[in-house]
Parts: sequence; structure tokens; C-alpha cells
Amino acid sequence: MSAQHQCDIAIVGYGPVGQTLAILLAQQGHSVAVVERWPQPYGLPRAIVFDHEIARTFQALGISEQLQAIIEVNDYYEWRNAAGRTLLKFHTGATAPSGWPASVNFCQPQLEDILDQKLRTLSNVTTFRGWEAIELEEDGEAATLIVRPTPGVATVQVAGNHTENVRITARYIVGADGANSFIRKTMDVPMHDLGFSFNWLVVDVLPNEEKVWEPRAWQLCDPKRPTTIVPGGPGRRRWEFMLLPGETLAEMNNADVSWQLLEPWGINPDNARLERHAVYTFRGAWAENWRKGRLMIAGDAAHLMPPFAGQGMCSGVRDATALSWRLDLILRGAADDALLESYTSERRPHVEHLVNFSVELGHVICIPDPAVAAQRDAKMIADLQGDPPPLPQPTLGAGIKLNGDKNAGTLFVQGRVAIDSRQGLFDDVIGRGFSIVSTVCDPLEQLSPANRAFWQAIGGVSAWVTPTGPVVDVNGSYARWFESQGYGVALARPDFYLFGSCAQPEEINALVDALRMSDGFQTRCS
Repeated sequence: MSAQHQCDIAIVGYGPVGQTLAILLAQQGHSVAVVERWPQPYGLPRAIVFDHEIARTFQALGISEQLQAIIEVNDYYEWRNAAGRTLLKFHTGATAPSGWPASVNFCQPQLEDILDQKLRTLSNVTTFRGWEAIELEEDGEAATLIVRPTPGVATVQVAGNHTENVRITARYIVGADGANSFIRKTMDVPMHDLGFSFNWLVVDVLPNEEKVWEPRAWQLCDPKRPTTIVPGGPGRRRWEFMLLPGETLAEMNNADVSWQLLEPWGINPDNARLERHAVYTFRGAWAENWRKGRLMIAGDAAHLMPPFAGQGMCSGVRDATALSWRLDLILRGAADDALLESYTSERRPHVEHLVNFSVELGHVICIPDPAVAAQRDAKMIADLQGDPPPLPQPTLGAGIKLNGDKNAGTLFVQGRVAIDSRQGLFDDVIGRGFSIVSTVCDPLEQLSPANRAFWQAIGGVSAWVTPTGPVVDVNGSYARWFESQGYGVALARPDFYLFGSCAQPEEINALVDALRMSDGFQTRCS
């Protein structure tokens, strides 16, 4: 007879997306089961970039200190042609609006280890490693995931007994199980594919000696062999070599070829160790719908993009953050199931923007024809004489945000603040979740009894931030943001995106009213 396991949320996939979602939900007190078909972590690098927004999510997990040892700050990304001329240079800046460096490089196994260690401190998470999902059942009250030991690996003990399979029953099930997602296939959701497909050999190297790399992160747009050279985290470097017409995966994916391609860069077995080589097909695609009943998808299960903008894993962690606060409110009874309807409508347009941007970069980079590359170079060198191109700042699609507010759906700032004798980033000092921040008044004093009760029910925090307090704006982040936007009050969501803003204290109740009447809230809180 099958063993039974009950929980609030079941997650399939134990990469950074599944780990992040599990931790966020468990920290809110919900029971979580995570299913991962591989018994041991994958020990080789894959994703190597995350941005300031994702760093803020990791801050929410309580792993800020541990991250410092595995990240390498990178403040620009340069493109050069075969002659060494600069074609494009993205300046990301040292510190971004979220209070963290705009972009950092890291090693994924080290990040996953930190996330795993954090998750192990949470007693309300059960991890099924070495188990694979084989079947799904769903009814009006719950969904049941049937899992079995992955063929060829050792079984895991459940309730003290080895079992043939386990029935995991949960309120909701999330598939963070990669490009070949079992959950997405079960949902029978079509993929929108942009038709972008190029094979690249990815080579990760551990140099034996310290060296100053200049540029630190760059793209060689040489039609003879388009190549990416970037940090892979402290003490690591990555080269990515595009496969040329006529080259096959079988002939390119071996160590000898990797060393041959690295030799012109001064990298050889005498001064470096080859950590990994693998051929990847870079694609651009997204699922049409990310939620069906009690099933949802996130990360690579929901979207794929080329790595040229460094937004693949970042987008998956955003999915986890967007799901976590919705599921938390639903499980606590502070919102109803309708809150999940905005998951796809908000996240998919955001991802579409980044996928399209990544594909556009790829079309510029992946040019093996010398004549076409020469035309590209001439145009980009001419364009470089003007202002540098801005990095994309996509906004959320239609959903839980204030209609008509030009900033709704954009990231809200996080600065350093101080209250009494405590100083630090806002989320650590004041708290996280829904937040009302004002430079003109104490927001809570403006709320009606009904709105104050609603704000308490959803776990909201508030702060009156000025240069002298009550909450001190230590580095002026809030003063600059509010002055630039012409507002005095901002209402932000737990995923750090702005719900809406207003200018005057007397408008705060209308702002909170609008949130309270949003789909998913109104039936619970009206």
C-alpha cells in the first residue's frame, strides 16, 4: 500500500527556483514537500549571474552573509569585434535600486548548497531526493502527486519504511522541474517558441593562478568564432564558444576540443583545470499559461531564454517570489484562489520582454558570416558615439497593481535606514511584505479602521522615512526616489514591485482601498 504524505504545497524540482519557493513558504509557517528525481546535487556550474532584485529575494531568505563568499561583483559587460574595437558597453553600476550590486557572478552549486543548508533548518519542509513524479490527480479541494524512487537510485525512507511509491497530497503543486517539466506536460500547456536555436560549447575553468582579467565580462563578436568570456564566481572563469556551421555536438563536446579553443586565451592544462564542458542549445520560448487549477509552473518549466542578458535563473526566482506571497495569503485565508489568476498575466509579459531582449542580443552576436558581421560592426561603432543603451527594465503585466499609475508594476527602491540604534537595509530593519513608505507622514495614522484591519491581516509594514526620522533615510535613497517621481507615498508588494503611489496623506486610504478591492482580496476583505 502506498505511503501517504500531506502538506500545504508540493514542489517538483530542487534547483534554485524550487529551493527559494520552499524556503519562502516554510518561513511563513506552511508545510512544504519538495520532490527531486536526482539523489545528489548536480555539482557542476550552470547559471552564473544574478541581479540586485534576486539578491534582495535571497536577503529575504536570510542568507545575505553566506552569499558574500560566493559572489563576484561585475559592473559592466562589453562587446568587441574581431579587431578589438568596442561595439557596445553595458554599464550596470555599483549599487542598484534594491540596495545590492546591480549584477554579480557566482557558482550555482555553491548557491544551491547555501539554499539547501537554509532549507534544512526549517522543520516544516520534507525533501524527497531520489524520487520522481509519475502521476497527478486533482479534485476541487487538493491535488495528489504520486512519486516513486527514481529507477537506478537508492530509495529514501519515508515514515521509517522503504516504499514503492508515495502519495503526496497538497493544496497546490508547483513545477520548478526544468525545460522537460513533468508538471507542464501534465497541464498540457503549449509553448510559444521564437525559433531561435544556436548550439554553444560552455567551458568552465579553474585557473591555477590569480590574474587581472580585462575586460572582466565581455563578448567577442568574431564571425570566425563568437565567444563569451565572463567570471564564473570567485576563482572561476567561463568561456562559451558558438558552434559553427557543420560542427556537430558529438565532435565539439569533449575535453580535447575545449583545450584547443582555450589555447589562444593562454589557458592550458599547465595553468588551469577544466571543471566542465557541455554543449547547450540556446532557445527562446515561454509557456502560454503558467497556472491550471491547482497546478503551476515556474523557472525553466515556464520559460527558456539565451544567456546573453543573464536573466534565465533570475526570471525563475522572480516566479518563485511572485508565487510565494500569493500562496501565503491564500493558505492563511487572507485572500482567495482568484489571487493566482494574476500570476501568469503579470509574469509572462515581464518574461516575454526579457526573452525577446536576450534573443535580440543573440541575433547580433551569433553571426558567422564575415560580410554581415562587418556591416554589424560599422553600425554598432557609429551608434556607440551616442549615449550607451539602457538595460531593459520590464514591468509587470496586468494584475495586482493600480490602474493609471505610471510606476505601478516597476521595482521599488530599497535603501539603508536606521531606527533607534539599528541600521541596515529596509527589509532587515523594518520588515518585509506589503509596505507603505512615505516621506510626508506616518502612513498608519492615515488609515481608516477597515483599512488598518486589512493591512494587519495581510501582514503589512509601514515607515515614515525622512533624513532625520522617525525612520532615518541613511543614504538618501528614498528622498531621491520620491523626489524624482513627484510622490509622497508608495505602496509596494512582497515581491518588491510597486502596487501604486500617491502624492498626499489624504490619498492613502484610496490607495489601500484599491489594493483591498483587487481580485483575490475583495471577497475576503470587503
